[in-house]
Amino acid sequence: MIAEQIDLKAGLEKYFGFESFKGQQEEIIHHVMDGNDTFVLMPTGGGKSLCYQLPALLMEGTALVISPLIALMKNQVDSVRAHCEDRSVAHFLNSSLNKTQQREVMSDIVDGKTKLLFVAPETLTKEENIAFFSSVPLSFVAVDEAHCISEWGHDFRPEYRRIREMIKAINSDIPIIALTATATPKVQSDIVKNLDMENHKTFFSSFNRDNLVYEVRPKVSGEKTIQNMIQVIKSMPGQSGIIYVQARKTTEKITELLKVNGVNAAPYHAGLDAKLRSSIQDGFLMEEIDVIVATIAFGMGIDKPDVRFVFHYDIPKSIENYYQETGRAGRDGLQSRCIAYYAYKDINRLEKFLRDKTVAEREMGGQLLEEMIAYVETGSCRRVFLLNYFGEAFKQESCGDLCDNCRNPKPIIEAKDDVKTALDAIVALNENYTVKTLVDFTFGNNTKEMKDYKFDRLPLFGCGKDKTELHWNSVLRQMLLLGLVYKDIESYGLIKLSESGHSFLKSPVPVQITTNHNYEEMESSLDSKSDSGTALDEPLFKMLKELRLKEAKRLEVKPWIIFGDPSLIDMATYYPANREDMVKISGVSAGKTR
Repeated sequence: MIAEQIDLKAGLEKYFGFESFKGQQEEIIHHVMDGNDTFVLMPTGGGKSLCYQLPALLMEGTALVISPLIALMKNQVDSVRAHCEDRSVAHFLNSSLNKTQQREVMSDIVDGKTKLLFVAPETLTKEENIAFFSSVPLSFVAVDEAHCISEWGHDFRPEYRRIREMIKAINSDIPIIALTATATPKVQSDIVKNLDMENHKTFFSSFNRDNLVYEVRPKVSGEKTIQNMIQVIKSMPGQSGIIYVQARKTTEKITELLKVNGVNAAPYHAGLDAKLRSSIQDGFLMEEIDVIVATIAFGMGIDKPDVRFVFHYDIPKSIENYYQETGRAGRDGLQSRCIAYYAYKDINRLEKFLRDKTVAEREMGGQLLEEMIAYVETGSCRRVFLLNYFGEAFKQESCGDLCDNCRNPKPIIEAKDDVKTALDAIVALNENYTVKTLVDFTFGNNTKEMKDYKFDRLPLFGCGKDKTELHWNSVLRQMLLLGLVYKDIESYGLIKLSESGHSFLKSPVPVQITTNHNYEEMESSLDSKSDSGTALDEPLFKMLKELRLKEAKRLEVKPWIIFGDPSLIDMATYYPANREDMVKISGVSAGKTR
């Protein structure tokens, strides 16, 4: 057994500056070093990269790491080099290198200097590269972001489905380690099958991100929502964050309002010039821009560990998208906030996108959307809901009050009469209208539609005017979740009564629903205070961040490559005075003290 002959903890401290492994890391590394196929499911921030980086540094030969994005490869190479004394220990090989640079990389591999080589799947398709890799000793192949293999995943990349074919062309016996942070049971099965990992072992770490605070707030209006976001951002001055939106125009609008209110922000979407997008992304990574307002075009290559908040101005189209995007917060393990703003009209907008899809795509998209609605509408622990979605059992008491529903439980009300009123309204309009029309009718809004169709003359018009529009929206949405009504997507989202709904009308029974908090009157107690302890020297921490940024610019690397925030917090707490003290700081390796 190779791993048993090597002191893994000594290697961990030497190369990465950590005294102990996290979770299953040590067992995974043993399994990889013993030449076995390995499947790793570990949440972002759980230490996936170390599971292939450390064995690569300790084993003979070069580890081939397949990664989806050039920016991601560069960050990973810089990170490994920062921990080691020899820059040739890690390289990437992709289209960004010229012929001379490619020859230098290959020369370092032949000479045995390179332990980690990062490549895109497209790089492996070239015959000359397959021939080269077949001629040099490879320790193993690591498939990072393995969910890209699956068509059921949220970041499907067709080239990823050819990886196994190309590995067999290089060496059919080479072991594989596949790693991902986001995969439902169906995606997991697809990954294993596609990579032909018949005798593999799966290492499943909890999908729980215990440093993330989850919260959903009602999107009463665009203006009030933006005001709320500004208020939260102002409570975290100078911190990095991402605001996700659906439309390009919205990125520009929100960015301008943030700037007017003194927030250092920039927009990011596919409509911007490529050079400008690259400049904005670099500005964010180099701490020159605090907040990015972005469409989903911004994401996978952002390996920035100190993102302190992720807001969703618009609800994403699936739980997987939501989990992946919120997962960009708090990768360094420090507490970070994830706030989603929810209005039912955003769901209507997403449903419109499904209308031009095939029947199969429409059904799958509708199902994913219903699961997203169930998440934002739930009155139970959000952590339990998310983890159950990924097939993991989780107890609510383990949340630690780090979601809004655990910290401030939603009020539960008896709603038999309200449900009966809503069902009567649906029948009065012949089960032929959307949620918006039904709310307008029930509440008594004198809209053009109400007058044109003479709905304002019907006996039930305004039958629920004693409650708010927000209340009726909530009642109708939870009726969908309870199965009393259903939405006919093929008929543009018209609300129809189910069998349960018809039974309820004949014989109403008690039914309980949750109501949303009034956030205009209530200040959320979910704060973003650092969990670093009261001993932190804040002025020193700020000075260290400024020094880190200056050094990062000099070396042309990202700031966290120099030191992560947890390391700076330790320094500003324990005041290391010499090299011996420095190596005791978390994340400070021997290579970093040279």
